[in-house]
Amino acid sequence: MRIARFAHAKGMSFGVVEGESEAGPQGLTIAEIDGHPFGQIQFSGARWALSDVRLLSPILPSKVVCVGRNYAEHAAEHGNEVPKEPLLFLKPSTSVIGPRDAIRLPIFSKQVEHEAELAVVIGAPGARRADRAAAARAIFGYTCANDVTARDLQRSDSQWTRAKGFDSFCPIGPWITTGLDVSDLEVRCEVGRNPAEMEVRQLGRTKDMVFDVPALVSYISHVMTLLPGDVVLTGTPAGVSPLTDGDTVTVRIEGIGELTNSVVPVA
Repeated sequence: MRIARFAHAKGMSFGVVEGESEAGPQGLTIAEIDGHPFGQIQFSGARWALSDVRLLSPILPSKVVCVGRNYAEHAAEHGNEVPKEPLLFLKPSTSVIGPRDAIRLPIFSKQVEHEAELAVVIGAPGARRADRAAAARAIFGYTCANDVTARDLQRSDSQWTRAKGFDSFCPIGPWITTGLDVSDLEVRCEVGRNPAEMEVRQLGRTKDMVFDVPALVSYISHVMTLLPGDVVLTGTPAGVSPLTDGDTVTVRIEGIGELTNSVVPVA
């Protein structure tokens, strides 16, 4: 099931995306849900063509918990060792944006880079001190994410909050896919100036994670309580590179879909 959050003429709603993704957005519809998707889903009866609504970030998390250096090749490309335990950091909720929203380049950085990642969305009742099995049960679904990073600030600062925390530095979407086996999915990032000139910058597979998804959720839940709707970013494959004004960046994850954002300077 694909759960989206979307804006329409009467407001904002959650809905279930229907149809085959291969047909493109013009072949998809979205059926409105009464209330929140955490629980038994009930439909309101309203339905729109996907092209007639605006997709928003599929969830508004209380926090985004991120995992650094969870792919060996990415750690190596920055001259780092693979950590012995998951390396955690946070992105603020104010960094979250949705599909087609703009990533804004801050004036403080000269090197902003993309990081394509599988994102995990926590469901009800959350996770606290969960073992591996309980961590797996706490997962509601998965979506695409871009852990946008000011790489020069990451190098200069003693911690990563500023480099990772700017407004617009956490695009997620286009929707949450439930019931998906994420043990071996392709993760791809493409960047270009227009759809005909997109260059593959990152190409990896989730099977190459140092710590898999249940292990990450369990570990994090022993540090901090994961609330329903919280998001876990699971690390990025090798190939991160700079974004510039005018770029378009697309994160594609097999079985989920694609997340596309433009890149603009801060006004």
